[in-house]
Amino acid sequence: MKCLFTLFVLITTVFMMGCTSGSKINGRSVKTANRSVSMIKDRLPTEQRIEFEVSYWTVRDTVRNNKEFLDLVDGKTAPEMVVLGKENFKQRKKSGFKGYEKYTSWEQMITKFTQERLDQGRKSKEQVDRDRDNNVLYNL
Repeated sequence: MKCLFTLFVLITTVFMMGCTSGSKINGRSVKTANRSVSMIKDRLPTEQRIEFEVSYWTVRDTVRNNKEFLDLVDGKTAPEMVVLGKENFKQRKKSGFKGYEKYTSWEQMITKFTQERLDQGRKSKEQVDRDRDNNVLYNL
């Protein structure tokens, strides 16, 4: 009987963990919010991932009070967070925020960040040559 009860509790626990809303931001604490954002962004395609990340951190930069921030982002999905980020961008752009002066639109900013992210993965010819010259493997 004890074994059956233990098995029932284990199955119930696994079922409950599997049914959590993994596509929404958990706003219980800043740590759980950051963790859920990380899990959500790992499931998104590159274009949406960058837009989602920029949206989240733009809102975080604007709302410095942890409680207000967590109340704002709790339960938000990636598309909802992007809408929030766009609104935030427009408001800050109108108010003359220095960081946004060089961008004419949200799309231009996201395109620039996407290109920077793609360029981070590429190596220049000089780096490739240097890496080849520093190879520790011997040619037999």
